[in-house]
Amino acid sequence: MKTIIEPFRIKMTEPIHMISRAERIQKLQEAHQNVFLLDAEYCPIDLLTDSGTGAMSTQQWAALMLGDESYAGSTSWKKFEATVKSITGIKHVFPTHQGRAAESLLALTRVKEGDVIPNNSHFDTTRANMLSVGATPLDLLTQRGLDPDDESPFKGNMDIEKLKQCINTYGASRIPFCMITVTNNTGGGQPVSMHNIKTVKQLLEGYGIPLVMDACRFAENAYFIHEREKGYRGKTLLAIAQEMFSYVDAATMSLKKDGLSNIGGFFVCHDDLWAEDFKNALILREGFPTYGGLAGRDLEVTAVGLMEALVYEYQVYRHATVEYLLKKLVARGIPVMKPGGGHAVFLDAARFMDHIPPSQYPGISLVNALYEEGGIRSVELGSVMFGHRDEHGVEHPSPLELVRLAFPRRVYTQSHFDYMIEVIKEVWQKRKSYGGYTIVKQPPLLRHFSCHFEKLSS
Repeated sequence: MKTIIEPFRIKMTEPIHMISRAERIQKLQEAHQNVFLLDAEYCPIDLLTDSGTGAMSTQQWAALMLGDESYAGSTSWKKFEATVKSITGIKHVFPTHQGRAAESLLALTRVKEGDVIPNNSHFDTTRANMLSVGATPLDLLTQRGLDPDDESPFKGNMDIEKLKQCINTYGASRIPFCMITVTNNTGGGQPVSMHNIKTVKQLLEGYGIPLVMDACRFAENAYFIHEREKGYRGKTLLAIAQEMFSYVDAATMSLKKDGLSNIGGFFVCHDDLWAEDFKNALILREGFPTYGGLAGRDLEVTAVGLMEALVYEYQVYRHATVEYLLKKLVARGIPVMKPGGGHAVFLDAARFMDHIPPSQYPGISLVNALYEEGGIRSVELGSVMFGHRDEHGVEHPSPLELVRLAFPRRVYTQSHFDYMIEVIKEVWQKRKSYGGYTIVKQPPLLRHFSCHFEKLSS
């Protein structure tokens, strides 16, 4: 059969409530034009993030009841540790309450002021954690990844020549580690090839620079490798993931993505000194190393979820939902990032709102239009999230102006997606009527979470 069906049945439902357009406009005004500040009850289709927003399986709910809440050395910890080691093959395993906690402790223990951290693309919290300790995060994405229309299969790859230039410019002594993010969320959810991961590792080995993977969506990346990279069709997603991790020295992960969990994260590493430093910082800030800020029931749930994310049929279904929405939008001439990402469809806000300059945040205009017209909450990945100010206070735009429609795992059905298409089409037809925005209040880091906007005249 050609029709791809969900590899599950729905056992429990959650009601959603649709408020009127006038009410949505009012709620957005009360939230200072920032969808992060909206109450979730007023967001009937919530695509703000795929982080921790998925539906758990019956096996995960059953596992939750087995949680051992002992403070140290619980049986739930042992299950979690064994699962993470079976996937990563990495010696030391530390749970954290979420991915940014692992990033924060990594920055605290391994990074100093003046260091440089190359990555294919840092996502928001990774970048902010490096900046917070005085380091410079550098994005070295392949040039193809900056072209939304390029159909290359691995647009999330690290640019090897840029990495060589980075090392030669700054020197290996200023680079405590290099990171690689799979899949590349900043660049439109695009995957990284196995060949690229291996090549990056080989280059770094010559300089004694460790490689750290941001592994939030490792299972989705493994699926892309299975489907698109020669030599991997006959392998399981678990085997592909194990090979990915075999090339890295350490990894951070938010288990709220491919752990299919509502909370959790981890840090893993081979180096004993790294592990000792991380453990001591973990105890001070997160909790004892065998629970790391999580309940035993959370450890049980993520141990199950990590393996469920590597089930091939699940990944086929998840990617089919992305392709379904993407193809419908392309057929209507709506500009998107191609090919489809692993966890989201990314609208190209620069072309969608081409009458709005980057300084007036076209992505925010599109995000707010989607909410006003149809109650869809999405997120800007453009000059608000990734723009930066230089030493003279001049703001530089992001190379990409995207709006991400992130799909919570196992949550929405086809009728929801058909509704999204209707809303996006309506906004597209009315796009010239929407104006830009200015920021009137912002924090120094991660401003997109809490800044206040004001509309400019359209």
